[in-house]
Amino acid sequence: MNDKTRKILPFAFYFMFFAGMASFLPYLVLYYQSIGFSGAQIGLLAAISPLIALVGAPFLTGIADTTHRHRLVMTVSLAAMVVLIVILPFLKVFLPVLILILLYSFISAPSNSLADSAAISMLGEEKHLYGRVRMGGTLGWGLIAPFAAILVEKNGLPWAFWIFALFMTIALLISQKFFYTRSEERGSFRHGMRALFVNRKFTLFLFMAFICGSAFATVNNYFFAYMAQLQISESNMGLALGLATVSEIPVLFFADRLLIRFKPRGLLVIAMTATGLRLILFSLFTSLTGILVFQLINGFTFPALWVAGVSYASENAPAGLSATAQAVFGSMIFGFGAAAGGFVGGILLESLGGQWMYAIFGALTLVMLAVYMFIDPRITSHSTNAGG
Repeated sequence: MNDKTRKILPFAFYFMFFAGMASFLPYLVLYYQSIGFSGAQIGLLAAISPLIALVGAPFLTGIADTTHRHRLVMTVSLAAMVVLIVILPFLKVFLPVLILILLYSFISAPSNSLADSAAISMLGEEKHLYGRVRMGGTLGWGLIAPFAAILVEKNGLPWAFWIFALFMTIALLISQKFFYTRSEERGSFRHGMRALFVNRKFTLFLFMAFICGSAFATVNNYFFAYMAQLQISESNMGLALGLATVSEIPVLFFADRLLIRFKPRGLLVIAMTATGLRLILFSLFTSLTGILVFQLINGFTFPALWVAGVSYASENAPAGLSATAQAVFGSMIFGFGAAAGGFVGGILLESLGGQWMYAIFGALTLVMLAVYMFIDPRITSHSTNAGG
């Protein structure tokens, strides 16, 4: 496999994978609302899904790492995702929906981490170009989101699930060409996990990723529901989603330079600042124009944090546990963080409305950023003194 193919394959996978997600995730809460679920039921679904993923991601990536069957685990994960989401629109009662979402959350959990691990392996000595490869996901989301929105508006919410199945099937086919670094040097899984968490700076980084993840959850789960409260059409929802995604392109394209300039810690600070400000601005300006403008801040939120975290996890991964380290980082955002933000956000959205939900989460993010900037230098100083 030549160098160009090693970059094109993960780029194409990310494009198809996130095109599918853009067609599905933003409409999930709207689907729950359309079949009459209460705010508490929706909050429970939003919260329990990432908690199950929190278990599934390290468990299934751990199996992939210990058995060296990364491609098999990825194949089973993607295939099951397609089947389950095709079934979902036929379910209208809470308990069957809950069971299906639990299964989906568990089986889908390792897919993104395995893709990141494969991308890092396939880039080899050019790992610094990860951001440009990951940009395929941004383009997939940005280009397909408006298209999916138009189809959903014209044909109904079930079309979100059909489009997802199509793109995820293509992603499954592409993943068959992935390969992963095989490390012969390895200790036990338990020892490797312990090695990750005794690094106090990395643990603090993970906690801040959790805070960001809870804030991201209010956008991932409830942004379209908030726009619906403001009586904004589905086509404009798709436009807003597309603008947010386009804003990610320059950040991901220049990710290698940003990492050199700011390091993972600096990118974390940028991500938390942008996230807090974006949510507060959502709460203050409720016109379509305001929302579209503030969507452009998105490039410095999740993309900046994800590039920093993938780099940090790769550097700190114990031998033979590269996919697991990526899963631990991802679990802080899409597991603990998404669960907390999904559950609390659902309650706030129903009881106080979207404006207060975004104001509260935006303020919390900025407060925790201030705490981080106070604590982190002291951990660094303590570690240096202990080492001396």
